[in-house]
Amino acid sequence: MSCKRNKGSESISKLNRISKPTNTIFNLIFLVISIMCVIPVAFVFPISITSESSLTDNGYRFWPKEFSLDAYRFLLREGKMIVNALEVSIFVTVVGTIIAIILTTAMGYVLSRKEYKLNGFLTWIVFIPMIFNGGMLSSYVVNTNLLGLKDSVWALILPLAVSSFNVIVCKTFFKTTIPDSIVESAKIDGANQFKIFSKIVLPISKPVLATIGLFSCFSYWNDWFQSSLYINNTKLISLQALLNNIQKSIEYLANNPSAGLTLQQYKAQMPQEGVRMAIAIVIIIPIACAYPFFQRYFISGLTIGAVKG
Repeated sequence: MSCKRNKGSESISKLNRISKPTNTIFNLIFLVISIMCVIPVAFVFPISITSESSLTDNGYRFWPKEFSLDAYRFLLREGKMIVNALEVSIFVTVVGTIIAIILTTAMGYVLSRKEYKLNGFLTWIVFIPMIFNGGMLSSYVVNTNLLGLKDSVWALILPLAVSSFNVIVCKTFFKTTIPDSIVESAKIDGANQFKIFSKIVLPISKPVLATIGLFSCFSYWNDWFQSSLYINNTKLISLQALLNNIQKSIEYLANNPSAGLTLQQYKAQMPQEGVRMAIAIVIIIPIACAYPFFQRYFISGLTIGAVKG
């Protein structure tokens, strides 16, 4: 019997193996995709440190003919406003990601339990907003008139806290990965659902936690629309909204040469193309630092097994 089992396991392992040619092709594909992701950033940064006159005469180049930090000096002149906006964005991203992970995983776990009576009904309630929604006007009325989130930092957090797609991802993960035997054993030992979820399910669910955290982190960090919709107080504007306003001001000055003398003098001191690229770099660098953090926990979560033996 043991020989038959060994032969069966060997045949299964052979089927799961990837041949060297296929592995080489996969490596080449991932290499090309990686290069496609890196090249835009590698192209934008040299432009941001190129002088405006060189950009006008020579166009965009990977290696600047004339270096200049005027774009970053211009952003530093707006330093106080940018630092305040950066603090708002960091707070919103950190707090929003934590809230999103808690709410999304809790909802996904509840919907993954077969014995839950309202499972089917609430699954449809979660699924329908992925296809249809109430529109911008209804959400604006609810968030401002009913919840009173106008000019509040929570207006940047709560509307993005739960995504139907992320809930479905969590539900699928818990349903297919968490063995029912573990949950049943914990119930026999007297653990309630909250203790099972917090002490047993979450520690062995690091891959989905990292995935939801990564999605939520990107969503909060890159969002500028909530600020433009709900925020009038300049002290609560996020970094992306502030830089978007600067970008719009640059475009306005470029497209309106008949603007007032003061505006034209401001335009003359501003490296337009360099500032655009510097804005992109300022937005990219902080969120790029989040990749190693989530990747670390994603890899460690893959190595943890729920069932031993």
